[in-house]
Amino acid sequence: MLFTDAEISGNRLQPGALAADIETLHAPWRACLQEAAAAQALQTVATFVEGRLADGATVYPSRPLRALHSLLPSQVRVVILGQDPYHGPGQAQGLAFSVPDACPTPRSLRNIQKEIARDTPQARIAGNDLTPWTAQGVLLLNTSLTVEDGQAGAHARRGWEAVTDALINAVAAEPHPKVFMLWGGHAQAKEAQLPAGGPRLVLKANHPSPLSASRPPIPFLGCGHFSQANAWLLAQGLPAIDWSMGT
Repeated sequence: MLFTDAEISGNRLQPGALAADIETLHAPWRACLQEAAAAQALQTVATFVEGRLADGATVYPSRPLRALHSLLPSQVRVVILGQDPYHGPGQAQGLAFSVPDACPTPRSLRNIQKEIARDTPQARIAGNDLTPWTAQGVLLLNTSLTVEDGQAGAHARRGWEAVTDALINAVAAEPHPKVFMLWGGHAQAKEAQLPAGGPRLVLKANHPSPLSASRPPIPFLGCGHFSQANAWLLAQGLPAIDWSMGT
């Protein structure tokens, strides 16, 4: 599928846009990112990203912190962790695993669609955009929040991991019930960041990538996380999530 220049430029990060994204965050997110370790890591990664842009690199997505703009920490009911954004033109939206409806479905997202269709057949699979989930309190967060064109993991270990640790801690510290879906090693490494206590359900499985989705120790396909999350939320007196996809 060919993308227009507007579609390609539309998900590219522009110089200065990351700083603007940070400045417009809700106060609770800004507060957790102003703590010493997170602030230092954020400065380090922001300097790195701006340097790569100055060198002419194509960096995605256009709004790395988009997942935080729709939700306060106190509104998060489910956390789904990815690794890093999709690294192709027209793909990354700043929401883990989500791409625009018009975009070809990435293989990991296709496996998520398969599992939702199997596990919660009442959900409507009409596209690829997961934005409707965010309105229900689902935080779609990658462990690294930027990537370069065609280079998966290009911005890993540049500081984003400490930043997302702080964000996860801010969510986990909230006293209300919440579900953490940890798919794959990168996400499961974050379990150590969760403070003890509080009503919490942690669901773990392999990453939905075709390389691991059907393999042991916990295949993603067949994991039942979506129905398990809803059953647990209902038991806590909270509404279930409508796992329908597409806008």
